[in-house]
Amino acid sequence: MFTIEKIHHVAYRCDDAKTTVEWYKKNLNMEFMLAIAENEVPSTKEPDPYMHIFLNAGNGNVLAFFELPNSPPMQKDPNTPEWVQHIALEVKDKSALQEAKNHLESNDVDVLGIVAHGIFKSIYFFDPSGHRIELTYREETQEKMNKLKKVAPLMIDEWSKTKRAPNHADWLHKQ
Repeated sequence: MFTIEKIHHVAYRCDDAKTTVEWYKKNLNMEFMLAIAENEVPSTKEPDPYMHIFLNAGNGNVLAFFELPNSPPMQKDPNTPEWVQHIALEVKDKSALQEAKNHLESNDVDVLGIVAHGIFKSIYFFDPSGHRIELTYREETQEKMNKLKKVAPLMIDEWSKTKRAPNHADWLHKQ
């Protein structure tokens, strides 16, 4: 039986590859690793030029984007709330999160938060293509994680039957 080793990269669409590279370098200090451009899709052989860019998200993690000039303009799913689809990136600690927030705001990026989630804290903002980005740091304890893992199967079972939020982990937001 095989096992997944890690995520190789996660890819999203962007409006403009150059703007995206510059924004992530300036605002999130992410290194531009490489670009792949083709005039035809390798897997389907369809003629469809694209620019595929790769950014270093730290520790072997890669965030990638495609610019697709011959496709209709990007749009968000009107049936999905804006807060649902997002890219979450982790920083080291509270100090790094505050530093990132200050840096983003000094670059005129609107930042929401710091929001407490019980086991991590986060800030939220949008990139130039409208992707919601979350920066977060962990503050969980092994005890909290064990407790959450223990109730996870109960929660998913209850949710699948009721489509209402189970209260097994209500303690998380009451701290």
